Amino acid sequence: MPQDSPSVPVIDISSLAKNSSDQLLVAQQIGDACREVGFFYVIGHEVSLELQRRLENISQQFFALPEETKLEIRMSKGGKAWRGYFSVGDELTSGKPDLKEGIYFGEELSEDDTRVQAGLPLHGANLFPKSLPTFGETILEYLNAMTQLGHTLMRGISLSLGLEADYFHQHFTRNPLMLFRIFHYPSPIPSESSESWGVGEHTDYGLLTILKQDQIGGLQVKTKQGWIDAPPVDNSFVCNIGDMLDRITRGLYRSTPHRVLNTSGKSRYSYPFFFDPGFSAKIFPADLSHTQVPNNYYSERWDQANIHAFEGTYGEYLLAKVSKVFPELQQRVMK
Repeated sequence: MPQDSPSVPVIDISSLAKNSSDQLLVAQQIGDACREVGFFYVIGHEVSLELQRRLENISQQFFALPEETKLEIRMSKGGKAWRGYFSVGDELTSGKPDLKEGIYFGEELSEDDTRVQAGLPLHGANLFPKSLPTFGETILEYLNAMTQLGHTLMRGISLSLGLEADYFHQHFTRNPLMLFRIFHYPSPIPSESSESWGVGEHTDYGLLTILKQDQIGGLQVKTKQGWIDAPPVDNSFVCNIGDMLDRITRGLYRSTPHRVLNTSGKSRYSYPFFFDPGFSAKIFPADLSHTQVPNNYYSERWDQANIHAFEGTYGEYLLAKVSKVFPELQQRVMK
């Protein structure tokens, strides 16, 4: 790789996690990564390896189950909570089927929660397989660890923008929408066509994605110089900017296109956690008077969309997006 080729930086956030005096230096590193690549690895995150290994084990056990067993918790049973299993090809990216299967999870809410009683989409109980008794316990423990990490990272992003450390917490993430996925990419049949992409080119919808990778790799990031690999780094998480952070920072931190291609000949697993604004949080740009969005910004996006024209709540933005990911399910249960 040429010396001037971009790469995804690795940032030790241990001082940020401990809220120490060195956190401004970490915040600066995060800011540099957000402006230059839009992706960064984090180490020193305090998420236990033991929990991560349990997550890997139960994931492999679940996807090894017969298809009919996995379909016992299919997404159509999750209703408006938008939880459960989907088969290979059921999820679309840019209108094309992805070569992956997966399970959707979110914050575990009881039936007497006011948001559930109000019928708010994407809120409710998770679906867990009965044949794996420790599955739900592990998922909820991991969700809690990721939520804490999300708050820590958003504090660093706030500081990197010259804002108060709790800026995002005060305005957007006091009650964040937390969505977690486990994806399994079966080894594809060799093909040179675009249909062989595990996930096609896209950007994420919310604030920040925190991704746990396995050792197979396949994640690629689009930079100004072209596509680059984001290979696995031991005991790290890969973080990337979503559309709403792009919107809130007026394009200073741009949501970065990425894609997945599994050419390993082996199954690949990934674990994206989406730390997003609250469902009812109104999205507005932060006061960053030193920045300016280029006039041709919309034409530079992979989808030619102008996210800076969006006004409304994050829930409104998200529902418009997920209706394109699972159009049939959206028509049946999300009305």
